Amino acid sequence: MFRDPTRKNYAFNLIIRKYQERLYWHIRKMVVSHDDTDDLLQNTFLKALEGLESFREESQLFTWLYRIATNEALTFLRKKRTRFMLPLVDVEGQLSNSLESDVYFNGDDMQLKFQKAVLKLPEKQRLVFNMKYFEEMKYEEISEILGTSVGALKASYHHAVDKIEKFLKDD
Repeated sequence: MFRDPTRKNYAFNLIIRKYQERLYWHIRKMVVSHDDTDDLLQNTFLKALEGLESFREESQLFTWLYRIATNEALTFLRKKRTRFMLPLVDVEGQLSNSLESDVYFNGDDMQLKFQKAVLKLPEKQRLVFNMKYFEEMKYEEISEILGTSVGALKASYHHAVDKIEKFLKDD
């Protein structure tokens, strides 16, 4: 439908409607801020619109969009770290503070503690944990999106779970 010039806009609107919420929450779990998430989601769909003509359908549309969204979020976090010359720990602290002051967060103390534990994970482990735990994605799907082996993803997820459990016990 997208390849038909008379239906291109309609097709893209269908894509947005179908994936907007899932991509929003995928990005939001990485960058925490609602406003930053909205900006990154918009960038994701703009890049998708620009690249859809050359989309070769070697992977699923879902996988391709998630890869774009993931790259947008990771680039944003790296730029934030570089711009403020912050080590990773300070970025995590900043994300954690954003979570506490977020008017959209309506969880209890345990949920806040759990989210802080997730934010303390290294970037890659946090990404894998979010995709597996919250989005219930299969390792094969995550592998396609991140370009990482299933074995490495399982190890990342296992380490993430161990670190979260330790943080929740120690805190």
